[in-house]
Amino acid sequence: MAKQTPFFTSISRLYPHVRPIIPRLLMGLMCALLASIVALAIPQVLRVLINDSLRPGGATDAVWVASLIILGLGIAEAGLVALRRQFVINPATTVETRMRVSLYGHLQDLTVSFHDRWGSGQLLSRAMTDLNFLRRWMAFGAIMLVVTTLTVVIGVVVMFAMSWQLALIFLAAAVPIMIYGFRFRTRFSKVARRSQDQAGDLATTVEESVHGIRVLKAFGRSREALENFNEQAEELRQTEIAKAKHQATFSMVVTLLPELALGAGLVVGIMLAADGQLSIGSLVAFFATAAVVAAPVEFSGMLLAMALTAKTAIDRHFEVMDAPNTITSPEQPREPAQLKGALSFNAATFAFEDAPDKPILKDVSLDVRPGETMALVGITGSGKSALLQLVPRLYDVTAGSITIDGVDLRGFSVEQLRTVVGVAFEDTTLFSNSVRDNVLLGASEKSQEALEEALDVAQAHFAYSLPDGLDTLIGEEGLSLSGGQRQRIALARAIAAKPKVLVLDDPLSALDVNTEELVEARLREVLADTTTLIVAHRPSTVALADRVALLEDGRIAAVGTHAELLAHNEHYRYVIASLETEPRDLDSELSDLSELEDESEEISR
Repeated sequence: MAKQTPFFTSISRLYPHVRPIIPRLLMGLMCALLASIVALAIPQVLRVLINDSLRPGGATDAVWVASLIILGLGIAEAGLVALRRQFVINPATTVETRMRVSLYGHLQDLTVSFHDRWGSGQLLSRAMTDLNFLRRWMAFGAIMLVVTTLTVVIGVVVMFAMSWQLALIFLAAAVPIMIYGFRFRTRFSKVARRSQDQAGDLATTVEESVHGIRVLKAFGRSREALENFNEQAEELRQTEIAKAKHQATFSMVVTLLPELALGAGLVVGIMLAADGQLSIGSLVAFFATAAVVAAPVEFSGMLLAMALTAKTAIDRHFEVMDAPNTITSPEQPREPAQLKGALSFNAATFAFEDAPDKPILKDVSLDVRPGETMALVGITGSGKSALLQLVPRLYDVTAGSITIDGVDLRGFSVEQLRTVVGVAFEDTTLFSNSVRDNVLLGASEKSQEALEEALDVAQAHFAYSLPDGLDTLIGEEGLSLSGGQRQRIALARAIAAKPKVLVLDDPLSALDVNTEELVEARLREVLADTTTLIVAHRPSTVALADRVALLEDGRIAAVGTHAELLAHNEHYRYVIASLETEPRDLDSELSDLSELEDESEEISR
């Protein structure tokens, strides 16, 4: 459970965002307030009508005049309500959009370690559900909460002016409402936060299940996934019920007590009117005014719940916005005239933020010459992938340094560094866009020639035979393609960027032997002037390299050619012997298993 902050402290954080639209919000507030004042004026017209006209000898014309005045007031109230909406809806949606774009931009800047800790559903719920609720609260809830408060205050003053005895009875009902309101605020804030957090967790579960549907079906775990989802959904349902109970209890209190006060007031009012201390017109006007005041009092339960939920949404939004971006550009970044691509690790040490005392990499020192292709090998868990992710500064070293042409990576601007360094990871990530847009994502030259060359090097010629060719939309995360196809598109994307330094995390693992040979042959040509660091999980990938670095327990144990290490290093021979020789397209296999499972279900039916 996140730490609770005071209500007004949380709300005040919206000020920089709403400052440009404050004039429009104030106009909407004035319209809403005038509409309430108009509603309070109608009982006064009734009071004058009853006292002066509805008595023996009264003028009949006054009835028509009063009716026209009440009609005019009603039309004015409706017009003011419509104006309020016109004033606030457009600026409120503008604030929502700007906050959403700001959140998305901040998420793009935040480090990979931040995204490692946060579920995607939690971020999605903050970007969509919370900000959508904030927009509705700014456009309606906040304004009506202020108007409701002012309406009650003005109404009570008017009621005191007509009969202080009856007003005291009505006011006495406010004391227990205020006491219970304080307790309601504390309890509802906690349950509202729990509800929004559980909704985010549920969204994460849905997203993971959709992305992993092939695995769930292949292993026959759809029922277990459904049961787990059902448990989470039930927890959220129970929390929502608890929310509804708190709100219903508060609504009962704020509805029952004023009604009881009105009942008691009616008895006292009739006695006062019988004694001549209160006119019939004033008695009718008092209860008409009390009815106008009672409506916003009863409405206050929903408005208060809305305000507390908005406060929680603000807290959740700024939990993300307050997260620091530790990987930033220097104030005066270095801009070398021409990079050669010499990559050096100088006693580089790295540990994850949540385990600083357990470094993954320890005092790594390694020099990769300009234009050289170096393979990085080691057993599983030796730190190969972590080492590669330090080069584009997806993570920063915790000690030591990494340089390109003698310049510390932290001396470059982040944008420039990630233009210089290209990446392709084993776990490919594609976007719900065309093949063309995916391949040219990081390319400075978005020409047809660059696209075709990258596809040719990666042996991704299959892209031309897709339904719409290179403009075919490949679906969310490219799941409409096989694992080997996705990997070739990702490799083409890295090549199209034409980086000076290229880091490849076993980019050929899902390719068949023949395709791998063709890719390697073309890579030797295009990587002639590119410094390349490649994680190898198979001997065939090692053969692509000029030299090999052996990583053991987070340290560089040996560096040399494949033949040298094979002849003189026992651990290297062990690693090479354990490397996989035949790559498998696991996604295709899982798809086949899924189809077999569906066929068996059809046969069983």
